[in-house]
Amino acid sequence: MADYSNEIARCCKELRLSSNLAEMALHQSGDTNQEYLYRLLASEIEYRHDVRISKLLNTAGFPQRYDFSQFQAREVQFPSSITLENLKEMAFYEEGKNIVMYGSTGTGKTMLSICIGIEACNRGIPVKFFRTASLVNQLSENKAAGRLSAFIKKLNKTSIIILDEFGYVPYDRTGSQLLFDYLSEIHEQKTVILNTNLEFSRWVNILYDEQMTAALVGRLMHHCHLLLFPGQNNRLRESSMNEVYTKIANDNGKGAEL
Repeated sequence: MADYSNEIARCCKELRLSSNLAEMALHQSGDTNQEYLYRLLASEIEYRHDVRISKLLNTAGFPQRYDFSQFQAREVQFPSSITLENLKEMAFYEEGKNIVMYGSTGTGKTMLSICIGIEACNRGIPVKFFRTASLVNQLSENKAAGRLSAFIKKLNKTSIIILDEFGYVPYDRTGSQLLFDYLSEIHEQKTVILNTNLEFSRWVNILYDEQMTAALVGRLMHHCHLLLFPGQNNRLRESSMNEVYTKIANDNGKGAEL
């Protein structure tokens, strides 16, 4: 029997098919020509899916990897509008809603956001994870180098942006403005998951401008689920964050009840 391996590999290259298809063609079987072809093409689809998922996970920027089996749901106070199961199913993403996680350091915000991000990648949804200060620095550096538009274009290939540790360190005024501009630009176009230990009333200390702060809070919370992480629960219930969120929810006729 003639060995067509080199010819198959050449055809795959010319047709821009993967080398996996050429390899599988030598080992695939089928009772009919149609069954053989179907199995071969199905294996290529599965291979491409696995490669895409691996690429999404590798380029997302997760500092660590977790899955939902490692997360303790009792550490979160969920609003009535969403559950942990909804997060696993990416219902918030399908609805075009953001997620803001608020609570003290070390209460699980980062872990849960990574769980969500990895699940999104496994479903073929592009994700980028940033420490907020890192994104601010990259925005500032690219602006100074005249590459801001190219950097934003690259970011825009992502469907879910995770901003961790928002407000943990102050940003300079230029960086704050750039962050505000970017989040305003993607408003209602991309899903934002933002983790913070700061009440809304204290965001002005990070963004410096009251109007800009109010505008950012309003846009993030317009379509949003607010998740509270325990640790001084009484302060959380009485905080201005709860008051502002409730006002926004009432104004928009939607939102989550705490």
